[in-house]
Amino acid sequence: MRFSLFSGIKGDFISRDARLSWGNFDENQDESYKMTAIRETFEETGLLLASSTSKTPLNDAVLDASRKSIHTGKTSFGDFLTQHALTADVNALLPFTEWTTPVGPPRRFRTRFFVAFLPFLCASSFSSGAMQHRLPTPDGGQEVIEARFVHPREALTEHRAHKIILMPPQHYILSTLADILVGPGAFGRMNFHPRAGQKDANGQTPLVYEGDEARGGPEGSLHRSLVLFDPDTKMPTEVTLLRNLDIFSEVEAIASAKL
Repeated sequence: MRFSLFSGIKGDFISRDARLSWGNFDENQDESYKMTAIRETFEETGLLLASSTSKTPLNDAVLDASRKSIHTGKTSFGDFLTQHALTADVNALLPFTEWTTPVGPPRRFRTRFFVAFLPFLCASSFSSGAMQHRLPTPDGGQEVIEARFVHPREALTEHRAHKIILMPPQHYILSTLADILVGPGAFGRMNFHPRAGQKDANGQTPLVYEGDEARGGPEGSLHRSLVLFDPDTKMPTEVTLLRNLDIFSEVEAIASAKL
């Protein structure tokens, strides 16, 4: 079974005393978390979310060589952009929730997720009107062994068939995107702080989200994931999302709920 990640994922490491220690953010070359996401996406998949004033798009050979050089630390991402008159499309990245690992594990992460819509990116890729399309490719096994575009529904189907592994935040986001790809901006401002409960009779561990009745929400309100972990690998093999509230109309109340 393959472990699946979203490309360009931004994660900060939090130690036991909850102090922010480190993450993918590189203060030497990233101006913002969005820049980190764009750089990591380029390193891991070869997809470059950037605009150029040049009339001639960069060919694949240059992009591939630059990707490898940046990934290995020989070239900074900023120098690469400047050298080729490129501007990172940071405005194309839409904030789509922030997650913090439940209390308990020795390593905790705070991760920001962004959504980018390719029709917009393609239309603004090059001011001259030229467009360059590339399919995602793995990075030679440094971090990624397979890269591809996949519809949220297809990813969820593969997860249910035990073909891929999805962590609860990924399952939650894909379940949301599968039903509605563009929603009110309030959802993107939500900060998730799941609380892990005790295993039920079926061996499932509940991760309870803001707005659930167990988190101060109205009686009968469900906003949680039930996760079945493999006893050997400790990885999730099944994730079930229980959500009977309208996250788009009730999001403000959920986001302001007491943690």
